[in-house]
Amino acid sequence: MLDHLSFESPKPKVIAGAKHDWELVIGMEVHAQVASKAKLFSGASTKFGAEPNSNVAFVDAAMPGMLPVINEYCIEQAVRTGLGLKAEINLKSAFDRKNYFYPDLPQGYQISQLYHPLVGEGEVIVDMEPGVARKVRIERIHVEQDAGKSIHDMDPNMSFVDLNRTGVALMEIVSRPDIRGPEEAAAYLAKLRQILRYLGTCDGNMQNGNMRADVNVSVCRPGQYEKYQETQDFSHLGTRCEIKNMNSMRFIQMAIDYEAKRQIAILEAGGSIDQETRLYDADKNETRSMRSKEEAHDYRYFPDPDLLPLEIEQAWVDDIEATLPELPDAKKARFVKDFGLSEYDASVLTAEVVNAAYFEEVAGAAGDGKLAANWVINELFGRLKKEDHSIEDSPVSPAQLAGIIKLIKSDAISGKIAKDLFEIVYTTGGDPEVLVEERGMKQVTDTGAIEAAVDEIIAANPDQVEKAKQNPKLAGWFVGQVMKATGGKANPKSVNELVAKKLAE
Repeated sequence: MLDHLSFESPKPKVIAGAKHDWELVIGMEVHAQVASKAKLFSGASTKFGAEPNSNVAFVDAAMPGMLPVINEYCIEQAVRTGLGLKAEINLKSAFDRKNYFYPDLPQGYQISQLYHPLVGEGEVIVDMEPGVARKVRIERIHVEQDAGKSIHDMDPNMSFVDLNRTGVALMEIVSRPDIRGPEEAAAYLAKLRQILRYLGTCDGNMQNGNMRADVNVSVCRPGQYEKYQETQDFSHLGTRCEIKNMNSMRFIQMAIDYEAKRQIAILEAGGSIDQETRLYDADKNETRSMRSKEEAHDYRYFPDPDLLPLEIEQAWVDDIEATLPELPDAKKARFVKDFGLSEYDASVLTAEVVNAAYFEEVAGAAGDGKLAANWVINELFGRLKKEDHSIEDSPVSPAQLAGIIKLIKSDAISGKIAKDLFEIVYTTGGDPEVLVEERGMKQVTDTGAIEAAVDEIIAANPDQVEKAKQNPKLAGWFVGQVMKATGGKANPKSVNELVAKKLAE
C-alpha cells in the first residue's frame, strides 16, 4: 500500500514588491535533541531543568586528558530517524571539529559531522490541505553535540554559563531549498516533529529548546526557481540569509515574512543582499544582523583526532528498520482506506500517535470507523481542548466511548441522548449500557407510543397542521414537539415517518 495519498504541489508564495513580483525560497536546518538519557560522548544525564552545571561530566567540561566515547544509543536513534525519513544510511561516517570560541563551549570546538554525515538524502511529505502537499528533500542528517547556555539577565554586571546542555546529542536535519512560503515552513517543522515523535527519537519540545530551526530565506523572480530545479545550480536563486535559533511555528512565519520583504526592498532599490546570519526579535517583529557568513572554512573544520571513523553494519541498520513503527503518512492512508475516513479526519486523528491509538481502539470495539471518528474528534477532542487536557488525561476510556457508539448503532439511544450520556460518562464515569438502563434513557421505539404522542400534538395544533400541509418543511415543528413530549427518547426516524404519514392523510 502507498504510504501517502496522491497529492499535487502547492503554488509558491508570491510577494508583490513595488516594482515586481517575487517568490520565496526557504531551506531549513532543524536541530533535534536526541531522546536519550545520556549525552553523545559522556554518561552525564540529559534531564531538563536540573540545577545549573549539575549534569556535567569531565569530558563535557573539557578537562585535560578526557576522551569522548560514542554513545551507541544516540547513533541508533539517528539511524532510526534517517530510516523514518526514507533516507540513505551511510555505513561509514566520521566526526569533525568545528572550531569557534564562545564562553559556553568549554572545548573551543564542537564535535560535528561536516564531510561524512551518518545519514544521507531523504524526504518529508508536508501536507498543506487534502490533496495538496509539498515534498521537501532532506539533504543530510548529521550528529553533533550541543553547546551550553550563556545567561545574561541574572545580574547587571555579569553573565553566567550553564554547561548542562553541553555534549547533549543533536541531530541536525538539513533540508534542500524546497519550501516556498512561511506557512509551508511551519508545516514542514510540524510534520518533522510529528515523525520524530512517532519514532520516539526526539520529544519535539520546542519550549525547552529540544527542537529549534535555523531558517534560510532568499527571494527570486518568478521562473528562476524552475531553472534551479532543472540544473540544481544555485546561481539562479537569490542570496540567502539565515535566521538563527527559531523555536516557535508562529514566529518562524513572521520572521520569514519580514525577512523576505526586507530583501525585496533592498533589491528593488538597486542594492544587493549580503549572506549573513540574522536574529529575529519577536517584540519588534524584525530580523537584525548577527554576523556576516563567510564560507564554511571560517570554522576551520578538521577530522576529530580523538574519534575513529564510525563504521556500522548493514545488519544492525536492518534490525533497527524492523522495529520502526507505522509512521503518520502510512497510518493516515490506512485510516482513509480501512475506515472510510476523509483525509482531513484521518490527519486530525494521526496528528499524535496516542490519539491514533485511542481512535483505533474505539473504532475496533464499536465496529464503525466513521462514527468513532466523529465522536472522537468532535465530542472528545473538543471537550479535552476546552479543558486544556491531553488524550492521556481523558476521563472517557476507549471502551466507554465505544459503548456509547454501540448504543447509538443499536437504536437503543438517539444522537441527542448520546450527548447527554457522554456528558455523564465524562463527568462521573460508569458503564454506558448500565447508565442507560438505570436512568431510563432508552429510546422509545414502540411505534404505538410514538403514534399516540404524534396524534396528540396534531389534534392540539390544527392551525399548524394546515400550514404544514401547504409547506411540508414545517413538519419539523411537529417532530420537535413530539421529541419534547417524549423527553427526547422517541426514535427520531420513527417520529419523522409518522409525522409525514399523518400530515399527508
